[in-house]
Amino acid sequence: MNHFGKILGIAALSCAASLTFAQPTTAGCTMMTSKPDIQGVTAAANGFYAALNQMFTGDLTAMNAIWSHADDVTYMGPGGGFQKGWPAVQAEFQKQADMKLGGKVDGEEMLITAGSDVAIVSDYERGKNTNADGKVSAVSLRATSIFRLENGVWKMIGHHTDTLPYLKQ
Repeated sequence: MNHFGKILGIAALSCAASLTFAQPTTAGCTMMTSKPDIQGVTAAANGFYAALNQMFTGDLTAMNAIWSHADDVTYMGPGGGFQKGWPAVQAEFQKQADMKLGGKVDGEEMLITAGSDVAIVSDYERGKNTNADGKVSAVSLRATSIFRLENGVWKMIGHHTDTLPYLKQ
């Protein structure tokens, strides 16, 4: 089963022993992910936002490190579009880095749902960037990130946000 099938399978399960949540489910059962898993996913999610803010300065070093370089990664960022596979995702990040938007964006109100090797982080992205007209603009997006455990490290394999009109082409 591919990893997207696993995610769909996770959504369909109710109170299965292999699925764990960071907080009680609406189904009435409460399961907790072991602290190392939640801590690892939280660190990876925070690492993504640190990498994003570094990218706003034009530096992609951390962004290249946080992402899986597999063919099944996807990115649907605030500028629109749908990039599939690491080469396309990395090329999109290079375009964004070249814009040197400056500012800072953080993840807020994170909800983490984690399985044994796949995790989903739903949150708000809030902060400020410079828009195409050179003015500072507020950033307020809904975001979903997907991480996969690869060789003992949580790597991002998907990121989806709302679009920002001033970034659309």
